Amino acid sequence: MFLALGTLLLSARILGEVARRLSLPSVIGEILAGILLGQTVLGHLAPGLSAVLFPARGNGALMLDGLTTLAIALFLLVAGMEINLATVWRRGRAALAVALCGMLLPFGLGFAAAWWLPALLGWQADTDHLAFSLFMATVLSISALPIIVKILMDLNIYRSELGVTMVAAAVLNDLLGWLVFAVILGQMGVIQGQGLPIGTTIGLVIGFTLIMLTLVPWVINHLLAFALAYTSGPGVVLGFALSFCLFAAAFTEWIGIHAIFGSFLAGVALGQSRHLREQTRTTIDQFISFIFAPLFFASIGLRVDFLANFNLQLTLVLMALAVTGKVLGSSLGGHWGGLPKREVWAVGFGMSAQGTMGIILGVLALQIGLISSTVFVSLVVMALATSILSGPVLQHILHLKRPRRMIDYLAANAFFKKLKAGDREAVIRELSGRLAALVGLPPAQVADAVLAREQLMATGIGMGVAVPHARLDGLDRPLVAVGLAQQGVDFDAPDGIPVRIICMILAPLHDNGAQLEILADIAATFRTEGLSERALMSSSYTEFLALLRSPNL
Repeated sequence: MFLALGTLLLSARILGEVARRLSLPSVIGEILAGILLGQTVLGHLAPGLSAVLFPARGNGALMLDGLTTLAIALFLLVAGMEINLATVWRRGRAALAVALCGMLLPFGLGFAAAWWLPALLGWQADTDHLAFSLFMATVLSISALPIIVKILMDLNIYRSELGVTMVAAAVLNDLLGWLVFAVILGQMGVIQGQGLPIGTTIGLVIGFTLIMLTLVPWVINHLLAFALAYTSGPGVVLGFALSFCLFAAAFTEWIGIHAIFGSFLAGVALGQSRHLREQTRTTIDQFISFIFAPLFFASIGLRVDFLANFNLQLTLVLMALAVTGKVLGSSLGGHWGGLPKREVWAVGFGMSAQGTMGIILGVLALQIGLISSTVFVSLVVMALATSILSGPVLQHILHLKRPRRMIDYLAANAFFKKLKAGDREAVIRELSGRLAALVGLPPAQVADAVLAREQLMATGIGMGVAVPHARLDGLDRPLVAVGLAQQGVDFDAPDGIPVRIICMILAPLHDNGAQLEILADIAATFRTEGLSERALMSSSYTEFLALLRSPNL
């Protein structure tokens, strides 16, 4: 058990980070880890080892299944905590129009395709046709709130009017999607409760949802205030949050609906409390997102042989239905909601990301035998593909560019942990020599350009940091060098403090704003309290880079 979990978690985290470095959602790397360790690769290359690590039956299989069920419930807790109901009310008309149209049109399109052309979508004759049609309609109409939020943050439009509208619409879309899916399971008797009639189950689901969105957040807000006032504080709140999630999950499982619906609503209710400190939110998020979530998504790759069950035609059909329905539906809603034309199409493609939510629905359907392994593989590929395409298309429509950061252009061999030079000109020439070697230019040419810019205006920005820079012909991308001067160098900073961290920027002559973005990033980064002092203690490029990536830790 320990060996299997350790192997799965380490592989998922490594490949998740590789995916992030390639500007892809980390979930892609995590699922790939499971594919490599599961039936698809390891099961063919070393079937004996695969069977020992991840047995199909027995205690090991039961343990992994139980752990992944817990993981998915906790992941939905985090997803629910990201929902801000106040956002929905603030952008009411536009968000409601986008959410409803963005769900009804793809839902109708998916249901019609599954009902009239079931074989085209992989229906099995021994499966309830109505349940299959309703499921396909739901999975093709849901959006992935966590993926959408991440895309908007990456594009720096999360807090814009458009970003708020998309988040609010995604919130409503998720709530409606999970509610519809819960009702489908109850109606079809796919998951049996404790002998409750279908009508009772549906009534309990609707009533539970209303209470969790209205009364429970008010109660929790007062309970957390009491916990912070009269107990040991954040640790108690953390324990309460996870306990509440498990109780809500147990309730929805008892009434005949999957546990994840209860944990999702528990997250929504918890997320509304102003007494849920940011530190506690971050702790819950990191604990679950970096441990439990990778285990769950990696386990997806263990479930089926992705190569043996991949069907290109089915995947393309699902992709066409998903993108067409979501884009047209959400765009129509944006038009009715009064959004400008360009934003209408941006909303349409932005809402088309299905990502984690589509995958989770697919896992549940596979577990209860509603879909085949072939359909499941196609749904996973479709969900990942829509998540990958959504961001770049949204960026293209709005003519946006991702903000560029210093760490994107800093190389290991352009970091000096101890500069030899002791004055401004000598420091610039020392750093210029290293950057010139990287771009194949004469060191004197680079240094003279930087010094000429320095004579126009001093580049000390305060806080012990200076940013000498220049634009040069012959560069195809910016470059950054960093030097640490323990003794301090006079760069005529506005606060009069000697500079001990020098960040030199070289940018192409016909620069499109990269230099200014990097300058702004450096200023914002070193504004973090105590960061300059900690940076000076870096003994290597790796330590310095780690500090810049996590300045608040």
